[in-house]
Amino acid sequence: QVQLVESGGGLVQTGGSLRLSCAASGRTFIRYSMAWFRQAPGKEREFVAAISWSGGSLTYADSVKGRFTISRDNAKNTAYLQMNSLKLEDTAVYFCAGNAYGTMSYREGDFGSWGQGTQVTVSS
Repeated sequence: QVQLVESGGGLVQTGGSLRLSCAASGRTFIRYSMAWFRQAPGKEREFVAAISWSGGSLTYADSVKGRFTISRDNAKNTAYLQMNSLKLEDTAVYFCAGNAYGTMSYREGDFGSWGQGTQVTVSS
């Protein structure tokens, strides 16, 4: 399994933007489908977005469609989550996750590699 490390979280005002990065170790990153999940205080972790190994297939939660963009750079072993028009309800710890079989999924259980999370706080 690859090791994943997120970065880029922070404090931002409503309407602002942040870009999260997920750096992966190992030479097999290109085989992985990647996803972002988030967990708000007192809530269960939820799916945000996923991307196929090639970047050719994307999927998003309805709550972030049109505002968030997932991407990846296989040469840099890194996945990204560009977050625009941030809302108070986007406040959460954001986790990146990897599926070693390249399976596109929105289910937590389908992802065997997880980062430690990065905090995103949106303030008014």
